[in-house]
Amino acid sequence: MSIWKTETTPESLNQRMEGNMCSHVGIKIVEIGDDFIRGTMPVDERTKQPAGLLHGGASVVLAETLGSMGANLCCAKDQYCVGLEINANHLKSALSGEVTGTAKAVHIGRKTQVWEIRVENEEGQLTCISRLTMAAVSR
Repeated sequence: MSIWKTETTPESLNQRMEGNMCSHVGIKIVEIGDDFIRGTMPVDERTKQPAGLLHGGASVVLAETLGSMGANLCCAKDQYCVGLEINANHLKSALSGEVTGTAKAVHIGRKTQVWEIRVENEEGQLTCISRLTMAAVSR
């Protein structure tokens, strides 16, 4: 059973990301399941820190993008969701290729939502785990 209150497609979400930070760092939504949203981000000159590793802030941008999109697809029609807090633990570095983030809801309430976002490298190794708390605000 799907958790989504709004139906969409990866293509539609990718169009919404054109011309903002998401497109600047190359984030792409690749899959929407019954209870998750998945996206990728390249590890390249846009997302690396000066030492040549994936910047932790770039991982957080991917995490917040996926969690925010998921939250807004789950909220009531007369609400929208905004970020309250995000944390991230950076567990393994990434040097090249791309990383994939998967966001799943931990809690979907009337006023708040909590999302867990797991970011993995191309070998499926966990590079970052993040938790995002969202507020559901009336329109």
